[in-house]
Amino acid sequence: MGFIETLKARILILDGAMGTRLRELGYDGPLQDLANLHAPDLVRQTHREYREAGADILETNTFSANSFRLRAAGSEADAREINLAGVRLAREAADGAFVFGAIGPCGKPLMPLGTIESASAYEAFVAQTRSLVDAGVDGFILETFADLDELEVAISAVRSVSNLPVIASKNFIEDGETLAEGFPLRAAKRMAEAGADVVGANCVVGPQRMHDIIRWMAESGDVPISAMPTPGMPMLLKNELAYDTTPEYFGAAAARLIDAGANIVGGCCGTTPAHIAQLALAIKDRAPRVRALTRTAEAAARKPLEICEPSELSKKLGQKFIVTVELDLPRGLDTSKVLAGAASLKEKGVDTIDISDGARARLRMTPLAICNIIQREVGIETMMHVACRDRNLLALQADLLAAHALGLRNVLAITGDPANIGDFPSATSVFDIDAVGLVRVLSRFNEGVDMAGNSVAKKCAFTIAIAFNPVARDIQAELTRLCRKADAGAHIIYTQPLFERQHAEFACEQAMKLGLPIFIGVLPLRSQRHAEFMHHEVPGIEIPDWLRKLMAESGDDAVEIGISVAQEFGKHLPTMSQGIYLMPPFGNHKVAEQVIEALSL
Repeated sequence: MGFIETLKARILILDGAMGTRLRELGYDGPLQDLANLHAPDLVRQTHREYREAGADILETNTFSANSFRLRAAGSEADAREINLAGVRLAREAADGAFVFGAIGPCGKPLMPLGTIESASAYEAFVAQTRSLVDAGVDGFILETFADLDELEVAISAVRSVSNLPVIASKNFIEDGETLAEGFPLRAAKRMAEAGADVVGANCVVGPQRMHDIIRWMAESGDVPISAMPTPGMPMLLKNELAYDTTPEYFGAAAARLIDAGANIVGGCCGTTPAHIAQLALAIKDRAPRVRALTRTAEAAARKPLEICEPSELSKKLGQKFIVTVELDLPRGLDTSKVLAGAASLKEKGVDTIDISDGARARLRMTPLAICNIIQREVGIETMMHVACRDRNLLALQADLLAAHALGLRNVLAITGDPANIGDFPSATSVFDIDAVGLVRVLSRFNEGVDMAGNSVAKKCAFTIAIAFNPVARDIQAELTRLCRKADAGAHIIYTQPLFERQHAEFACEQAMKLGLPIFIGVLPLRSQRHAEFMHHEVPGIEIPDWLRKLMAESGDDAVEIGISVAQEFGKHLPTMSQGIYLMPPFGNHKVAEQVIEALSL
């Protein structure tokens, strides 16, 4: 009897975690998939133990056997060889069980959130699928995908190669709001429409929390559902995740997923052959539950989300010429200079205060804190710069939600300078995503969901700014990135400091093509050394020859001449752009105020 026919007749049992059992047996390689080549006896033994425990489906040890994950692990092993060996080892232990080729995500976000192109991911999934097909699998299990878009790419890639059965499984958080918004139902429908024969959930949550996820997915119709929970919540012991759940509890609790609508039940991270054996005892010969047609999730999904109050800056766009000034943060905790500067600038009519996020990888107070203090104590809005260097995707989203809750609605998304050029060269640069991805994160929050598709209960109201360098060496690459940022959901363009009118006009032309307002960057120079440093040592800055010569000849009048040049340049901006972005040296607000006075706004 084939897989689909067997699935209609009875509940099928999937195996449990491969990595967990391999580590118990002593394998300590960088990727569990490499055990197919370096410790095949342990892989075969693990498959055999799961089969003897009662598993009807064995997953090949190939979850990470794609080019992206192997490269990230520093492995030069051949992905095809790993996949072929993975199927062979599972088949040798199958004893009549179905052998499904395990395919996991690329390991890094796809564009526009990350840097991996969908086409490249598609090619990697196709290559892995071909290897698994050549080795003789009975089907495929695409599991632990957080991003539905990537999962759809994977399903499409598999379907381009094979018509064998496909189980598609997403990981969900246990958040009640996510369930209340009906997200598991929508995810199940998308997976089925993409071509999956079975849809499901795995990892992250234990059997009790997964019950509600499966119950919602069951409302998608007659499509079979798989459920692969963890044993429960993990704890960290000796740098390893460990679970304190007994196999007996897991077996009984996971078996109840059948009542929620599951047709296939197995285990994920932390489960062992002992857990699957208890699951098999609890399930025995149970038949699939007959599903009643319900519309609970659809009703929940129709409930509109509350839209948050937008920033004052967003309301001013198109109504007036915007003036924003960047103030530097000192080292340590003394914020008095910044607060005094912000208060003075507010009196001069400045619209927002820009606060950078560790520019040039210097240690400074996080902009989230100082922006909150400025808005609370001075009463002027801030533009909070957010870099991707220091926080992973989880922390970035958490900080942005915190900022929004504190009333910080203006964000300039930047990639950030690498840590090795700054105060702590040995610090780790994260860069889970770049500026394009960060814009996408902010845009998704404005839609009311995070990057996993989970509801955040309200539609955020971030005003999203992006950076553009009109004098970049590779201007075509810079324009391509500008378009990608705009497509991801940007609202405002900021430029690097400019000194030539023709560069400002070019920047404004590009902004007009994209239909976005633009703030031109203006930096008053303070000396010849300042000009030479900015031109030669700061990437992306171009000080024209005539200006460097002028500053060299200025002597004691350098500061005044630098201000005068900025004033003259700034006078033209209200007729061509929507705002000016002033960057006074050392955050000197008095210098900024002198330039502002010359604008005659």
